[in-house]
Amino acid sequence: MAVIDVAGFVADLKSEAIDNGFHVHDERHFVETYSLRQLWEVDLHPEEACAGPIDLHLSLDVDPRALLGFEDEVMKLDDLDDTPPRGFSFPLIFTWTLPPLPSPPDLLVLATEIAGIGGVTLPIEVSAIDSFPSVTDAPERSLSIVAKIALELADVYLNNDTAIAQTLERCKAVSLFLLERADRWLAET
Repeated sequence: MAVIDVAGFVADLKSEAIDNGFHVHDERHFVETYSLRQLWEVDLHPEEACAGPIDLHLSLDVDPRALLGFEDEVMKLDDLDDTPPRGFSFPLIFTWTLPPLPSPPDLLVLATEIAGIGGVTLPIEVSAIDSFPSVTDAPERSLSIVAKIALELADVYLNNDTAIAQTLERCKAVSLFLLERADRWLAET
C-alpha cells in the first residue's frame, strides 16, 4: 500500500488552484512503463485571463525512487503518526506561456521585476526564444518563464498544503503582473 496518494494530491492541488483564482482546463497523467516514472500536468490560467493571452502549466515529476525511498523510511517509523523524514521531494514546475510578442520587454528588467514577485520561495527564470517563420520574416520573440520548487513528500504525507497555497498565491501574482503588461507586448510596432 502506498503511503502517499499522488492522484489525491494532484486533485487537491487543482482545488487549491481554483481557490486561488485559477481556472483549470486540462489534466494529463503519463506513466513510463519501464521505470514507473510518472508525470502529472495541469493546464490553467487566472480567472482574469479567460480570453488569453496567459496560460500557466504545472507539471509534477514523480520519481519512483524518491517515492519508494520515502515509503521505506515511513514504514520504519514506530508509529505512523510520527513526524515523517524530510529530504525526499518531487520537482513541481510552473511554466507561463504567452504568444509570440511583437513588442517584447527588456528581459533583464522583466526578470528583475518578476524576481521581486516570486521572492526566494518561488525562484523564476526568464528567457526568450527568437524564431523566424520564414527566412525573409522578422524574428518573433517568445518568452519562457519557469519556476521550479521542491515538493517535500513529508508535507504531502501530512497533508500540509501551506507551502503550496503560498506558492499558488505567488503564481497568481506573477500571472496578473504578466497579464497587465501583455497587451503592450502584443501590440504591433
